[in-house]
Amino acid sequence: MPFVIGYIAVMKVDPLGILFMFGLSEVVVGLYYKTPIPVQPMKAIGGAAIASGGAVSAGMICGAGLFTGLFWFLAGTTRTVNLATKLAAKPIVRGIVLGLGLLFVTEGIKMMLVTPWLGGLGLVVTFLLLAHPKFPAMFALLILGAVAAYVLDPAQARHVLSMRPDFRVPQFTFARMSWGDFVAGSLVLAIPQLPLTIGNAVIAIRAENNELFPDRPVSDRMIAISQGVMNLVSAPFGGIPLCHGAGGMAGHVRFGARTGGSLVMLGAIMMALALFFSSSVGLLFQIFPRAVLGVILFFAGLELAITTKDIGSKKEDVYVMLVVAGFAMWNMGVAFLAGAVLYQALERGWLKV
Repeated sequence: MPFVIGYIAVMKVDPLGILFMFGLSEVVVGLYYKTPIPVQPMKAIGGAAIASGGAVSAGMICGAGLFTGLFWFLAGTTRTVNLATKLAAKPIVRGIVLGLGLLFVTEGIKMMLVTPWLGGLGLVVTFLLLAHPKFPAMFALLILGAVAAYVLDPAQARHVLSMRPDFRVPQFTFARMSWGDFVAGSLVLAIPQLPLTIGNAVIAIRAENNELFPDRPVSDRMIAISQGVMNLVSAPFGGIPLCHGAGGMAGHVRFGARTGGSLVMLGAIMMALALFFSSSVGLLFQIFPRAVLGVILFFAGLELAITTKDIGSKKEDVYVMLVVAGFAMWNMGVAFLAGAVLYQALERGWLKV
């Protein structure tokens, strides 16, 4: 949810393509796997794009999606995914996640300072509801944002409330992407995402699915191919880079999902919202207070960063993770290269820390 909100509200990406392709992917995945294997925005790509301050364009996002789709489709069909899963060192993956988390936290603080009283109120509300089992903090933040939007700009808020269904279909946006967008999106966004996807959206989701649903097993190859197809279909129609994530499956199961039916229902709702109310959604997020968006990004960053707690106590691994995290707050591509070189140097005994 924070990434979708960020794409729409911060980057001003048309919600029609995002919501429709997201929903379509969920419907197909639910019908194919028949387990609650999630469909999620790719965190490294989304984090870098949202926190870029406008440096990342819609064309670059499309390029990143196409590169990602092509990579995973080929990795699955040629079975090289089995080799790729062995190359994603845990400290490098955790470092990218930690860097992204810290980047979200700092960007969230900047946005909260736009309206400090509202940002502070959002922080207090979220902390009070973090562990509440029946009233999610995200739902409370959306309500707070809607109320604040009405108070701060009542004329625009009334305009949103007066809008009626407006049927639109996704447009083929591939032609708007230049070769430069494809190259930049691949190098700056897609390639740094690969180790994170290997660790969280291939290895971890396969292990979690097969443990929870041993009667409906999946393989690394199946997951890679489905991620490839999702992105190759989604990107040309305004969708964002998507993957399967173990954390998302845990959330589905925690709230009672046991089959792919939950994905089909959620996907159908998102597709209907996209087809009939995407204009309203876009305008709603345009007037959504930046301070509340900042709170959402702040806690999304904390949730990302806290997942690195399983790094262990080995000094070399922690060292690599911190180096990668530091570089990731500046450039994820450089972070990945620096982490890979440092990790190999430490593993081979060329360096000591």
